[in-house]
Amino acid sequence: MTTDLARAFADLHSPAKPLALPNAWDVASARLVEAAGAAAVATTSAGVAWSLGSPDGDALARDRALDLIARVAAAVSVPVTADVESGFGADPAAVAETVSGVLAAGAVGINIEDGTRAPAEHAERVAAARSAADAAGVPLYINARVDTYLRGLGDPATRLDETLARAAAYLRAGATGVFVPGVTDPATVAELAKGIDAPLNVLVGPGAPSVSELGALGVARVSLGSWVAEAAYAVVRRATEELVSGGTYGSLAGSLPYGELNSLLEG
Repeated sequence: MTTDLARAFADLHSPAKPLALPNAWDVASARLVEAAGAAAVATTSAGVAWSLGSPDGDALARDRALDLIARVAAAVSVPVTADVESGFGADPAAVAETVSGVLAAGAVGINIEDGTRAPAEHAERVAAARSAADAAGVPLYINARVDTYLRGLGDPATRLDETLARAAAYLRAGATGVFVPGVTDPATVAELAKGIDAPLNVLVGPGAPSVSELGALGVARVSLGSWVAEAAYAVVRRATEELVSGGTYGSLAGSLPYGELNSLLEG
């Protein structure tokens, strides 16, 4: 079953119809994503960490993340891919342990980010993830995140070349696809899609090109990342400020009916 889900998930990546992923952070959000018609569920590391009382950025304990992944995977019938930040471990062996835990939890894909690590070091971590998946007999979709644009790393004049070089190294190490957040301008996205010999994933939000426009540029996967969780928490703040300062409740207009949300969690 896990192998079939993994293969089905990989097949969803195509510029002809990019995989559109609104990222979830708990069971309720995952069920909403599935019920709304998404072909897969992706977790957002930021949303997961925040919901569990931790900041994003390798601060959340691995066991807590794996527990959440398992609960999400058990709650939906579509493939689940998990954001494991940089792998929840200090070395490649620890990354392999994380991947084994992800597979045991029922997920069939991961995002793993390089951040400020040296590309060669991250390639070793990707290779460890692939080895662990191979040992389990599951074609895990490893989405190698390249943070050159997101973090503004290196010289802007050579950032595209650096990104392509990192992507190639991670693919040689066993990555399935490449995730380049932090860039949505059409010209750069088109160059990335042309230069990366694997499905390209980009992070989108307000102001970014549409999914179909990105597909025409060669993008195979589009993610909302932490945007949905951020929007949900913004409602909490707006409603609270309105209630406390004005004594009114207009911020809650358009909320999901209690019965509809509750029914998603029955059974």
